[in-house]
Formats: sequence, C-alpha cells, structure tokens
Amino acid sequence: MSLRNILYFLLPLTVEVCCGQKPGTTTIATWQYGRPAALSLTYDDGTINQFTAALPIMNRLRLPATFFIITGQIPGSKYQGRFIGRPVEEIIAETAVTPTNRENFFERASAIAFSGHEGTLEYHTRAGGTYDEQGEEKATEAYKILDEGYAKIRAGNFRAASTEDTRHGVTWDQIKSYAAQGHEFASHTVTHPRLAVLDEVNMLYELEKSKEEIQTRLGRKHTFSAEGPYGTENERAVSYILKLYPASRNRMPEPYLEELNRWNRMNPGTSGKEYVQWQRGATTKTPLPLMKSWVDTIAANHNNWLVLVFHGVDGIGYEALPHELLEDYFNYIKEKEHLVWVATFGDVTKYMRERMAGTVRQTSSESKITVELTHTLDREDYDLPLTLKTYVPAKWKKVKIKQGTTSEILPSAQDEQGSFVQYQAIPNATPIQLTPTP
Repeated sequence: MSLRNILYFLLPLTVEVCCGQKPGTTTIATWQYGRPAALSLTYDDGTINQFTAALPIMNRLRLPATFFIITGQIPGSKYQGRFIGRPVEEIIAETAVTPTNRENFFERASAIAFSGHEGTLEYHTRAGGTYDEQGEEKATEAYKILDEGYAKIRAGNFRAASTEDTRHGVTWDQIKSYAAQGHEFASHTVTHPRLAVLDEVNMLYELEKSKEEIQTRLGRKHTFSAEGPYGTENERAVSYILKLYPASRNRMPEPYLEELNRWNRMNPGTSGKEYVQWQRGATTKTPLPLMKSWVDTIAANHNNWLVLVFHGVDGIGYEALPHELLEDYFNYIKEKEHLVWVATFGDVTKYMRERMAGTVRQTSSESKITVELTHTLDREDYDLPLTLKTYVPAKWKKVKIKQGTTSEILPSAQDEQGSFVQYQAIPNATPIQLTPTP
C-alpha cells in the first residue's frame, strides 16, 4: 500500500479522535444543569425574621435556602437544654478545692451553664471560644475563665435563673410548611453550645437529640446536614458531627474538596482540586459590592461552590442585615442563575458526592444510545438527579430522552467536540434511552 493510501486510510480516524467526541460518549456535568458554579444560601439560629422577612423574598425569586435551627428553642420541642452527669452542686463544691485542669475541664464547661444561675452561660461561651483557638496557652486561659465563673457562683454573685419558658418565634408547623416550599432545615444543635468544650455525653445529647427532633418533625431528609455553632473546626467536635450527619458546614474532609472557611484569604480560583467550597459570611460590615463580587468570582470558575452564611435579619439576631439589602443581593444572584446553580447545602453536597462516586456506561448505534448511570452511595440519602452530557450523531437534530416512564424531547446543541444533548437522569434507576426524533 502506498504512503498516500495509508494516510488516506488513517485520516478519518485521526479527525474523529482529535476533533470530536464519539457519539454515545457521556459525562456527568460538574454541577447541576451544566452550570459553572454552585451557591448555597444558609442561615444560622432560626431567628424569626429569617422567615417573616427573608424567606418571602427567596420564595418569590425561587431561591431555596438551608436554615440551621436550634431545636430546643422552638416551642413544642421535646428536647431542651440539660446537663447530663453527676449533680451540678457536687461539681460546684469541688471547684473550691480543685482548680480546673485538663482532666475536669470538659465536665465543668458542660455543667456551668446549667448551674441554675443567670449569667453563667457567658462563662461556658467565653471558655469555649478561647479553647477553640487551640494551643496549650489558650487551654490554660480557658481553665481560668471557668474558675472565675465557678468562684462567682460559690460567692453568690449570680441571681437564680428564671424558670419561665422563654421559647418563642417560629413554630414546628410553620417550619414544616417552609420545608414543603423547598427549603432545607438542618441541625444547629439543641442549645447552641460551644461543642469543643463539651464532654462526650453532653456533646452527643446536643447532636443526637437535635437530629431526633428534626427527624420526628420533618423526616429523614432534613437530618442530612448540620452546623456546629460558632463555625467550630475543632477536630474532636467535627468528628462527632460527622458520625451523626452526612454533611457538616464546619468541615467535610474529602480528597477532592478544597475547603476555604469564612476566614480563609485564598483565591478560590487557584485551587487544583476537583471542587472548592468557599464560605463567606455576610455581616453588617460587609459592603454589598463585595458580596456581589463573590458571585462573580465563582461564575468565572468551573468548580466553585459559594456557601453564604447569614444570621440575623431586620434587627433580630446576630449581625442582622436589613431585608432591603438581602432583596438587592438575591435579585443579583437570580440574574446570574444561568451561570450559578442555587441549591440547598444538602443538595449541593449530594450532587458533588454522587458525581464523584458515579459511573456511566453507554452503548450506541446509529438509531439508539443507551446510558446506564450508577453510584455506590446509600440510595436513601443520595437520590438527587445528575446532569448528563451525551454526544450524538450530527444528523440527530432533535433527541428523545427516556428513562422509565419519563421522557422529553430536546434539540441537540453544538460545541467544539460535536453535537450533544444535556439532560437530567436519576442514578441507579432504569437505563436512559436516547433516540433521534423528527
């Protein structure tokens, strides 16, 4: 065979491999609907104006959110704050003779807020915040804070705590209706303690009973996500959270995920990992143009997940933002929705994990392409549809996509690799059939 004939024989194959995708080739999009970035609106503490002022704006714009709620503060909750352990009076008496140290610190930090006196919660919170900064010097400082608080208790410097039920605000019936509107409700513990300084039994109470309350009221779907109060990244606390909840806004160590917390200054576009979770906290000191720039930043990258953290609204709650600012901001996000997939914290986590654990198999002919989509995760928790991109023959101008009893007809699109269709598919279900249609 002449050299000319050899080149002629090889040319079509070379063009097909180098310059286009073979029909049937299917990939899972980085984010839902093939959008470059993902964004989650999250709220901490469940204060009333989050629901009366912010939620209606999001509903009008069809933007779902995740609310991390303190379950013990909701009227009608079965589980409220309590100390589990030996009598608190015994611990108080012991502090008169034995200073706080490594061995007794967690127990004392857990008990002090339940001593029956007003103002002692502050010492739990201060000691916890100091200890959470880590380091032996900080631990010693935290011990001294508890010693000061217990000394004041013994001296009678605090008045007796009121027994009046102070729970108020949003009700479980209201939360149930909001959940039905597409919002995620997730655990922010029973009482919002400093988890890093609780002993094991009290840490488990805060995490387990909050989960149990939410499951009873809203169902298993809303026990997927959690947030340990104060954004703690304490390794011990996070390990307990992740034993009970599949997803935690505090930390979710994955080899493919770059986690940039609210205080991290790294540019999210510089990471070499498959995904980047970029948390930003919106406070009263955060300029609106800066908040908008966060959205622009993720839209310019193809693996970023912006997790926005809000607290108070309209004067109620920590760092309360006016609803007018939120409305402006949410409208800006809505304008970028063709570039940014807005979804709950739980759904973005599910999509990311399903994609990383997913397998696509396909067979093709001139008249039909069959795609099988599976993943190895727990099917009860991980049931979110994934976005698939399948290349089809150039002559397929319209494509019928059928999975089970569901079907749709989509026009094919073009990119530098050839003709394709992009569509939603359910993992671990029946195979997807793609066929040309007039």
